[in-house]
Amino acid sequence: MKNIPHLNLNDFLSDDLNTKNEFIKQLGEGFSEIGFIAIRGHLLDDKTKDELYTEVRSFFNLSDEVKSKYIIKGLASQRGFTPFGKESAKGKNIGDLKEFWHFGQFVKDEPKLEKIYPENVIVEELENFNSVGQKTYELLESTGKMILRAIACYLNLEETYFDKHIFNGNSILRAIHYPPITEEPNNAERAAAHGDINLITLLMGAQGKGLQVLDKSGDWIDAIAKDDEIIVNIGDMLSRHTNNRLKSTIHRVVNPPKALWNSSRYSIPFFLHPRLEMPLNCIESCIDDNNPKAFEDILAGDFLHQRLIDLGLVKD
Repeated sequence: MKNIPHLNLNDFLSDDLNTKNEFIKQLGEGFSEIGFIAIRGHLLDDKTKDELYTEVRSFFNLSDEVKSKYIIKGLASQRGFTPFGKESAKGKNIGDLKEFWHFGQFVKDEPKLEKIYPENVIVEELENFNSVGQKTYELLESTGKMILRAIACYLNLEETYFDKHIFNGNSILRAIHYPPITEEPNNAERAAAHGDINLITLLMGAQGKGLQVLDKSGDWIDAIAKDDEIIVNIGDMLSRHTNNRLKSTIHRVVNPPKALWNSSRYSIPFFLHPRLEMPLNCIESCIDDNNPKAFEDILAGDFLHQRLIDLGLVKD
């Protein structure tokens, strides 16, 4: 598979069973073969998307002094602002050419969990930043819930299998700014080759070249969404949970041609995480003689902690 599939989420919601089943089949094949698909018919409307980009640009245009107020120490960058070059891919000691902001879960009806998750950080300088961020978070979370239901159907699980695991899950909405490149990057990339930690990622801002996916042949292929699409990919947690039946594919964001170094790029992924207590044990139906169990049992929270160490965001 040399191109990522382009699907319409409305087909999964169709009353026509054949249409729904065809969507499930194509989604499953895309995630099994290359781990990435492009989706239209999602819940993120143009108005909210435009408002979010406006707020995100306004935040990153603030001075470094102002932005630094929102660096929250001791949280492994789970909330607030992370400055340029702080994060690196697993196994890399060169920081990525990006800065970013994290929104976390807006907990509903679980006071005990509110005390476990860090609070979201309020940006005082931008009146609408946090409300628009929350609206976007909730729309992408709802879209992700439907995609996980389709994945559950593909795996012959109960359609709502993932619902309880992602309700008030530890998901993150990340607003990324890749600033203009002002000097030779010396092997640094906007985002070095990596796999995502979480269950699935829903990505805004993949229109145009930059995001590349490593296919089974070892070739890098462009993953480009149309204007009305978001990119969705499998993360390491779901790959592990399905015993590698669904692929967490290595991907990267390459630097632009030198003629475009003076331009910024904005990208907004929603990392859909489960609750910390979700077991990531391999699903029994994904284990057989040809595909023996490949991973030890682990909880999502423990797996996340280990990966944050790998990223240099937590000290071992």
